[in-house]
Amino acid sequence: MKQRATTLLLMLPALLLLAAVFLYPLLRYGWLSFHASSVLTGLVPVPNGGANWLRLLSDARFWTDAGQTLRFAVCSVALELAGGLALALLLHQPLQGRGALRALTLLPWALPTTVMALGWRWILNDPHGPLNAAIRSLGGSSYAFLSTPATTWFFVVLADVWKTLPFVALLLLAGLQTIPVDLEEALRLEGASRVQILRRLTLPLLVPYIALALLFRLAQALGVFDLILVLSGGGPAGSTESLALYAYLNAMRFLDFGYAATVMLATFLLLLALLGGGWLLLRRGGIERTPDRAT
Repeated sequence: MKQRATTLLLMLPALLLLAAVFLYPLLRYGWLSFHASSVLTGLVPVPNGGANWLRLLSDARFWTDAGQTLRFAVCSVALELAGGLALALLLHQPLQGRGALRALTLLPWALPTTVMALGWRWILNDPHGPLNAAIRSLGGSSYAFLSTPATTWFFVVLADVWKTLPFVALLLLAGLQTIPVDLEEALRLEGASRVQILRRLTLPLLVPYIALALLFRLAQALGVFDLILVLSGGGPAGSTESLALYAYLNAMRFLDFGYAATVMLATFLLLLALLGGGWLLLRRGGIERTPDRAT
């Protein structure tokens, strides 16, 4: 009992900080979602019952953005997990200059997202960007990559994958370094190929790290804002608009803070539902028991 009290006392500063930067804004959003606060009310919150939530249920733009955000999150996270695993396996090999190579792969992740997005916007610029310059040098004609929904969405996903793939690779590399070398050598002595070692040993033991990367990246991807704001502005015709950007537009462009709070809270609830469902599925799959089965 005394040890538990000491633990709680040591955790108290962190809990207070968490409440200040997370719990209070969340409660404020919840309170504001049941109030009208816009230029029509003089920005003074006026209780309106559940009018904001009723509006949300019939808001086609919200549901369209929800689908677009979910599609973006699923595609980008899936590519990051696949690419991150390949990169982690490469960086785990005893290569010459491995330390420098690991440091270089972290550069995209270290760059601020807005700087990275501006870089991609310059690369895709029509007609002065490097990509169009390369196309013209090969005899082609310039193409406005950010003017059509399909190509804009593709490059938004590509930019996100390029930015955050090193983060996933770093997590999986940490998992690879916990796998005992003796187990791999034992499988090699039994005649197992590299593919068999990967399937029967490496991947089962990496499941907890893959789950951690999945949950972290899914939460970040569902809240994507700055990348889309800078790279595409949600266009063309709202085809890349995310829920976070929609909430921002309601608050900062339309000055409808009550509905913006409702959108943000709904996004948070959607995120909780997805992360909770994913965690239950992973637990049901036996995350904690996987290493025991593999060994």
